[in-house]
Amino acid sequence: MDYSKCVVKVPRGTIFLIGLLSINMQDIEPFYNWEKYYASEEDPLSPFLGLTYDLTKYSTVIYDHYIHPKWDFIGSETLYVKVLYTNYTLHYTIIELFGEWNDALHNDIVHFKRNVIDPMIKNGINQFILIGENVLNFHGSDDCYYEEWFEDVEQGWIAAINFQYFVEDQWKKFKIDNYINYGGTLNIEEWRTMTPLKVYETVKGYIMRRIG
Repeated sequence: MDYSKCVVKVPRGTIFLIGLLSINMQDIEPFYNWEKYYASEEDPLSPFLGLTYDLTKYSTVIYDHYIHPKWDFIGSETLYVKVLYTNYTLHYTIIELFGEWNDALHNDIVHFKRNVIDPMIKNGINQFILIGENVLNFHGSDDCYYEEWFEDVEQGWIAAINFQYFVEDQWKKFKIDNYINYGGTLNIEEWRTMTPLKVYETVKGYIMRRIG
């Protein structure tokens, strides 16, 4: 895929042509204002403990386009993540994702589940907030790993906020909506102005209303 002409919406509902507006993939960086609260590379329970970042050079690519060095590799060729915050007392994490989510070709959900989600579940995390404004596409396959994830969280939940409408449409097509809560009130445009705890409380409140 040629991302030079790919569409991305920032924010949700506003479509930009990357090629026409000269928006470089490398300029899309993970949200960093919560680094004063948490850094995944310093968390002894994090899958990304000990990682270092060279901000002076770009070496990671998606389809021949360099991406910002702060995105973390999970085993996928096209999907990268950044764990923005994890709270082991309240059992939740907030993860931002970037790139193309491709289960059909790259088994991205397998990489995500085995290399990121499973270690977190083992350390007591059962509430997952996924931020997907910069997930540019989704290609589905079967839903077995999503079902496994859903079953693993037991009394918890999985929520996805601010994913693009075309990603959500594909999720519905592949029945991912059976396992992940998204859409409607979970499109929280102002999340960057909140603290991690406020995002969690807001999302949890919406989830409890849906369940209740």
